[in-house]
Order: sequence, then C-alpha cells, then structure tokens
Amino acid sequence: LDHDNFIGRLPQSNNKHSNWADFFAIERIEPQIKMGVESDKLTRSVLRDVEKMYQKLGLIFPQEQPALLHGDLWSGNYMFTQNGKASIYDPALYFGHREMDLAMTRLFGGFPANFYEGYNAEFPLENGFDDRVNVYNLYPILVHANLFGGSYCRQAENIIKRYA
Repeated sequence: LDHDNFIGRLPQSNNKHSNWADFFAIERIEPQIKMGVESDKLTRSVLRDVEKMYQKLGLIFPQEQPALLHGDLWSGNYMFTQNGKASIYDPALYFGHREMDLAMTRLFGGFPANFYEGYNAEFPLENGFDDRVNVYNLYPILVHANLFGGSYCRQAENIIKRYA
C-alpha cells in the first residue's frame, strides 16, 4: 500500500519492508508497544520481551508473497445483505501475510466453520497455523489494549512472554 491509514482511530504505518517478519515487528507491533508503554497501559518489562520475540519471527512465519488484507476482519465487520450475499466493511487495508486476516477472524466470536473449510479447500494454509494464531493476533490485541486498556493489556503481555 502506498499510504498510511488507520485501524480504528489509531494510525497504521504501511512502510515497505523486504520481509513479513520485519514489517510485522516494525510497522505493526513496535508502534503499539511504544504507545502502550508511554501511556502506562503496558509494563516496561514488555520492551525486553518483545525484542526477544522479534528475533524469532522469521522462524515462526511461513514465506509467502504479500496479500492485500482487510486488516480488521472480525465478526463485527461482515454481514449478509438482504439478498444473502456476504459483505465486509470497515477495512484497515495493508499488504501482509494472508494468515493475519484468518487469525483475526478467530477473535471476538469467530466465523462459521464452513468459512474456514471453504478457504482451506481453495488455498490451504501452511502447517502450524494454529500455533501462529496468537502471534498474528498480538497486533489487534495491542490495538485494543491501546484503545480500551483492561484485560487486553495483560493478554498482549502474555502472548509476548510466550514467544520471547
């Protein structure tokens, strides 16, 4: 994407990087960590742990070409029209790993099982997706931590510690 945008009311940088792990760390996680620490929503110890996690990202993510992502694909951002057609809205577009959107569909209620079955029939996921879901969902959880605080803050810190 050739411009920055927003996720909710928070800025979302879309600078290009040579690989997904760097983009994820620098453009997605780092700004949210900085915002969370500066506002005292996240503890300072998260800074040490997130650096350790960054070192492992290249081993966690499969290598794939970037895909255009919705960027905020959860059950509250899709509906069926009166004529039964699926409609998605409220995007936070960017190019990234396709598993990002799929991981986010599992947050906040999830999507119907036939959605995942149909997706896998057309474009199967790499082995280990279930193990990567929490890493992908760290970004929207950090966004929610910065917007709403509360349990999202501890949830984000727990994910970071798990992968540090």
